[in-house]
Amino acid sequence: MNQTSSKRRLALLPLLAALVLAGCATSASIDASSLPAAPTTFKENTAPTASSITSINPASTPAQAQGLWWKVFSDPVLDQLVDQAGRNNNSVQVAAGRLAQARAIAGLTDANRSLQVGLGAGATRQNNSTTGNVAQTVVSAGANLSYEVDLFGKLSAASNAAALDAQSREALLRSTQLLVQADVAQTYLSLRAIDSERTLVRETLQAYRNTLRLTEVRFKEGDVAELDVARVRSEVASTESEAFALDQRRAQLEHALAVLVGEVASRFQVTPTEWATALPAIPAGVPSTVLTRRPDIAAAQSSMQSAQARVGVAQAAWFPSFSLTANGGYAAPELKDLFTMSAQAWGVGALLSLPLFDGGRREAGVQNARAELDIALANYREQVLVAFRDVEDQLASLRLLAEQSEAQSRSVASSSRATVLSDSRYRNGFVSQLELLDAQRSELRNRRQALQVRAAQYLATVGLIRALGGGWA
Repeated sequence: MNQTSSKRRLALLPLLAALVLAGCATSASIDASSLPAAPTTFKENTAPTASSITSINPASTPAQAQGLWWKVFSDPVLDQLVDQAGRNNNSVQVAAGRLAQARAIAGLTDANRSLQVGLGAGATRQNNSTTGNVAQTVVSAGANLSYEVDLFGKLSAASNAAALDAQSREALLRSTQLLVQADVAQTYLSLRAIDSERTLVRETLQAYRNTLRLTEVRFKEGDVAELDVARVRSEVASTESEAFALDQRRAQLEHALAVLVGEVASRFQVTPTEWATALPAIPAGVPSTVLTRRPDIAAAQSSMQSAQARVGVAQAAWFPSFSLTANGGYAAPELKDLFTMSAQAWGVGALLSLPLFDGGRREAGVQNARAELDIALANYREQVLVAFRDVEDQLASLRLLAEQSEAQSRSVASSSRATVLSDSRYRNGFVSQLELLDAQRSELRNRRQALQVRAAQYLATVGLIRALGGGWA
């Protein structure tokens, strides 16, 4: 009797050990000190506010939905293009499809925690010794039920991990939408800048052509040498070449915009018009808390938490699984007797399963899950660092572009005055035509650079809005 009791206790030792270990089964913890610490304010935005002190960590607020940030530019054409891209852009549709897929997988995973019910029916032809080796037909119909008891949290951890994957895909969808919106805005603003530059170059080209006609008349009358005519002709041809280069660049931008809004380039057109888009002012003291709403950071955060949950799933594989089963129905040798009282049959059961030796499979699973967590943690850290770099880049660009714009304005004013004076001195015969052409060329160059600086300010503003997750409010 004692031997029997000892054998039973020995047989239960693996189960008891598993139950003890189950109390210690937790997901891998994340060391908060390994995460980037957020500064009190952005370096390039030096007016701190009371709300600017923050720390980006896995418990941060989930990403907020972006507002209609492009409205700050007060451009109806831009509004229409962004709206069209939101409906038709292929990258957005792919991201939406992946989100739907992740949600379906989460639903499949969560279904494992529910009661499983099925119906079945069948007919078999058999013979055995109990029937004197006479063939007999058995007809059956019934229901089967099964339910796995989540004793150690394996199923709930897997369900949580799948839900976090879906959250990550949702954030990636928002990130894709923000990226597409920013690309549309930057491409459109570049197009408008090219339109303004084309207008400037063509106006200058027309002035050169007028000068050429006047110079040719004066050459025929013997007032100027042929060298003056050749110089003006060279300037006209060079400016025409620059105008064609701008036309080419505009066509490429228009085609790129067509792809972003989901249109065929051959049928898409943005009518050239005056560049009247407003340039919003960035307020001082933008708090670093706005980065918590960046969708790419939210996606990296959810992926890290999902990897953390899957460590718990892998650890739970060491513990026993416990399932309850039940079935009930009818079985009879004749179809007409199938649903009679005497044909009723039922059964209940419980199954406890504890793997003892698997060649290291479970340990390898835990190591793999921990490695995935390390990768996800590194990706999260990288995403946070890149986010701060993006904001600082755009803030620095806006600050320096504002100073460059001021200097360029002074340069335009001086070169315009120099052209006026050179033209007057040329008409009075005090300077050569070469000096006048140099002054005109310098003015054109400075005006074009001023337009390019202005365009860069618009692009940097859009870049900052994107870097801040869709606005600074």
